[in-house]
Amino acid sequence: MKTLVLFASALAMATSLSTPVLAESGDWLVRMRAVSVSPNESAVIDPIGGSVDISSSVVPELDITYFLQDQWAVELILGVTPHDVSAIDTIAGDIDLGDVTLLPPTLTLQYHFNPDGDFRPYIGAGVNFTHFFNEDLPGGSALSTIEYDQSFGYALQAGVDIPINDTWFFNADVKYVDIDTDVLIDGAIAAEVEIDPVLFGIGFGRSF
Repeated sequence: MKTLVLFASALAMATSLSTPVLAESGDWLVRMRAVSVSPNESAVIDPIGGSVDISSSVVPELDITYFLQDQWAVELILGVTPHDVSAIDTIAGDIDLGDVTLLPPTLTLQYHFNPDGDFRPYIGAGVNFTHFFNEDLPGGSALSTIEYDQSFGYALQAGVDIPINDTWFFNADVKYVDIDTDVLIDGAIAAEVEIDPVLFGIGFGRSF
């Protein structure tokens, strides 16, 4: 969260040096990024206590941006992120919970400060829906089932596009996504898990 705030502040300061130029409504941007997904995980696990450890991952991400008017746009962010999961510091010690994959489509409303300039920062806020699938307990585990509830939450975003030519541009982007889920293990162990990842991505995009 602090990373997002600092990044957004730096972008806002940079735009004070330039005069915003309005983009035409109807413009499309498509970006492909490599994204580092770093969970800020915590959990309450009943009745065995302890918390949770969720691995980071690096994944490809696709986003599509549409300019509604002037400097306002909406962006749909698509990707999947696999993670290894463990319950830690429980009364039974550390427990390997295998792995799970997240599908977290996110829709944000963005403000682009200088969309036709040589340095094009933006900030955004929106909503996230996360679907959990491919739950897979480790082989030889004493556990038999694990279930994750779907999640709805908010998302915050800041980024910058830097033109390479009239069509292509470089992009850097950071997001904070609110992801919470209830997990049920063997029908008896219940966990309230906060994942809340920070996503930092770099990549390239094309305008249409």
